[in-house]
Amino acid sequence: MMTKFWKEHSKFATVEEMMLDSNAQELTQHELPEILSLLPSLASSDVLELGAGIGRYTRHLIGKARHVTAVDFMEKFVEKNRKNNSHLGNAEFIQADVTKLDFPKHSFDMVFSNWLLMYLSDQELKSLAEKLLMWLRPGGYLFFRESCFHQSGDCKRDFNPTLYRSPAYYNHLMTSVLQDESEKTEKKCYGFDMVVSKTVQTYVKVKNNQNQLCWLMQKVCRDVVQQHQGGFSTFQEFLDNQQYTRRGILRYEKMFGSGYVSTGGISTTKEFVDMVNLTAGQKVLDVGCGIGGGDFYMAKTFEVEVLGMDLSSNMVEIAMERAVKEKLPLVQFEVSDATKRTFPDSTFDVVYSRDTILHIRDKLDLFRKFYSWLKPGGKLLISDYCCGEKPWSPAFQDYVNQRGYILYTPQRYGQFLSEVGFSNVRAEDRTEQFIQVIKVELQRAVEMKEEFIQEFSQEDYDAVVNGWTKKLQRCETGDQRWGLFYATKE
Repeated sequence: MMTKFWKEHSKFATVEEMMLDSNAQELTQHELPEILSLLPSLASSDVLELGAGIGRYTRHLIGKARHVTAVDFMEKFVEKNRKNNSHLGNAEFIQADVTKLDFPKHSFDMVFSNWLLMYLSDQELKSLAEKLLMWLRPGGYLFFRESCFHQSGDCKRDFNPTLYRSPAYYNHLMTSVLQDESEKTEKKCYGFDMVVSKTVQTYVKVKNNQNQLCWLMQKVCRDVVQQHQGGFSTFQEFLDNQQYTRRGILRYEKMFGSGYVSTGGISTTKEFVDMVNLTAGQKVLDVGCGIGGGDFYMAKTFEVEVLGMDLSSNMVEIAMERAVKEKLPLVQFEVSDATKRTFPDSTFDVVYSRDTILHIRDKLDLFRKFYSWLKPGGKLLISDYCCGEKPWSPAFQDYVNQRGYILYTPQRYGQFLSEVGFSNVRAEDRTEQFIQVIKVELQRAVEMKEEFIQEFSQEDYDAVVNGWTKKLQRCETGDQRWGLFYATKE
């Protein structure tokens, strides 16, 4: 079926045929730089490009990498790619079915694929994902881009065997494959960790189309991660399957208020956003954006551009669904790991984060990233769960272990910010405010009890109220603190 489909759409080997879109030239002009900007440095890298087509990306990859192996299913596409790009550098052009490809273990530093996986069956895709993990060197990257939910191109199709999967399907499949590379003296297992997953903004701007998504993943050792978070193979799995299930997120939202999953909802958002004095046209990075309430507020109120990032794919999925309804082009969302994500220096005017960094172990390294991403004069605003001085009560220690939190006192938090170079650092213990907010939210829960139970269940209501009550107790005993941190980059 795929052979028949692509023979029909590769007669002249044009970019319009390859993209199945009459607007291919304009899309390419904007899309190429957007996609290439997401890739890690390819200097001294060996790259495998799958589904290379006529070489839209091949020529750019050749210019950046040590060697490129470009593979495509259709002979006419491969011939045109070879003709146009073989003179540019060290490259090999192969006509092959990717499901039958074979390379030695650890052959490549990066695999790049643009519109390929949607042409494979579920079993073919799983098998290829396992091979990709094997072909990549440890620390190597996988980039892929797919059409999700429905087709995007306007080319007429008499039949269409393409599988338009959901982003969640790709997230789950790619992060669940494992490769055992144990040696005689050492056990090693590898998997893919998410770096970023986001919509292709060119399609949003040119076609008002949110269903073009791309992913960047990294091959990492799984052993250490498996010992953490009680058996979940990735931190993202822990977030999506335990900490922030879709149902759990919506329960939180019921307590915090529409659009919010962080302390105080709209009231604390207004207070804290006012501290950074936003002005129209500025760029804001929201690390741990949740379901996007704060981002929509900033964009609507101050006309700033906001990029919301969160490692929980459930959070981002809900945020993106609401972004479509809000019709706010100033707001973008992505599933990404802030510890692995890269941006050019001086990209943002403000870095904003609410009750998120408690999940991140190396806070110093993250704060160095924030510092580099901010423009001179840029501002940092963070609220986060903190702790009192040790020793902690056994109950609090168990709570921290169960959640996998990495907590510091508000004072130590502020010292981290000063150590990486921030100026005008303000580290405030806002626990009293936190306590008052919790009490307000508990009172609201009592007032809407029947509505809450009708929407969820008695068990859900009891779980949330119990959770809030314990949070209050932890704060009143001094174990748990809540900090607010403000700093600037000179």
